Amino acid sequence: MSVRPYRDIHRRKSRKIRVGNVEVGGDAPITVQSMTNTLTSDAAATIRQIKALEAAGADIVRVSCPDEDSTAALQSIVRAAQVPIVADIHFHYKRAIEAAKAGAACLRINPGNIGSAARVREVVQAAKDHGLSMRIGVNAGSLEKELLEKYGEPCPEAMVESALNHARILEDHDFREFKISVKASDVFLAVAAYQGLADACDYPLHLGVTEAGGLMSGTVKSSIGIGSLLWAGVGDTIRVSLSADPVEEIRVGFDILKSLGLRHRGVNVVACPSCARQGFDVIKTVAILEDRLKHITTPMSLSIIGCVVNGPGEARETDVGFTGGGAGAGMVYIAGKPHHKMDNDRLVDHIVELCEKRAAEIEAERQKTREPQPAT
Repeated sequence: MSVRPYRDIHRRKSRKIRVGNVEVGGDAPITVQSMTNTLTSDAAATIRQIKALEAAGADIVRVSCPDEDSTAALQSIVRAAQVPIVADIHFHYKRAIEAAKAGAACLRINPGNIGSAARVREVVQAAKDHGLSMRIGVNAGSLEKELLEKYGEPCPEAMVESALNHARILEDHDFREFKISVKASDVFLAVAAYQGLADACDYPLHLGVTEAGGLMSGTVKSSIGIGSLLWAGVGDTIRVSLSADPVEEIRVGFDILKSLGLRHRGVNVVACPSCARQGFDVIKTVAILEDRLKHITTPMSLSIIGCVVNGPGEARETDVGFTGGGAGAGMVYIAGKPHHKMDNDRLVDHIVELCEKRAAEIEAERQKTREPQPAT
């Protein structure tokens, strides 16, 4: 299906950097990140969580390195990971140098707490020596004292100034392999800061609404903040910050990109909220299907609609569809067309089979035409 003009998103032109073997910025796909919440010093637990994030589709994973035990464990963690690992550094610049030596692909530092310009220079040199990129991570909650005195409170102008001041330090050392984030827990503040930064530089931007909250509230806040920026063409990599299982951050991140047509991974489920007209239990069915279809990474679409009011119309736009009818059965649609009836009590297993079959067909078609695998 062709993309209609009103769906066009014109991405901001940014320079491209590399985080390990993953490109960020420029014409590269927008990447999805998360962060482990295990003790990094517990390498086995951290590796298990990274594997779960990889299975969910994470492009990049960040780990916190607060102490020497963490950076000591980092080498085995990096070796076991299939995705680039970003070392998150706060306060102790020596941890950044240790992380660089341990094989991290990127160093995340906060200009408000990393220390003096001399210490930043040492971190930059370590990144150069080991071929790392960096992220300047500005947070509204940890702005430099002088900027708070100048502006009176965290504000977009203060956050942008902090980011650009730190960028100049890296530039002065002939280092430009970095991306920037200007995060805040307040959606308005975060969005305004990113908009200002996007106008002020061409560095790739790491989007996020920090400390967004639990799974439900954090998803809503992140979708509004990250989604509005992406819709405006701003952003090259995203992290959804949730007080939840980090795997959920990856799922929400991909759902945001999927909703904007910026990136597709797995089954896009179109489902109605249900009402008295539903011919089967829509809510329960969708919940089960979303869980049963998580293993499919091939981009495809599925509509699950409770009745014939919108069901046939939605099914016309999806690879596989089911519309509730009467007498305990409904209509299955394949490639937008009515195909056969199916009893409700067999619905879930049958839809899973059809989606797996369609995913295999899509992959076979791609191999046959030798099309490149789209970013997932």
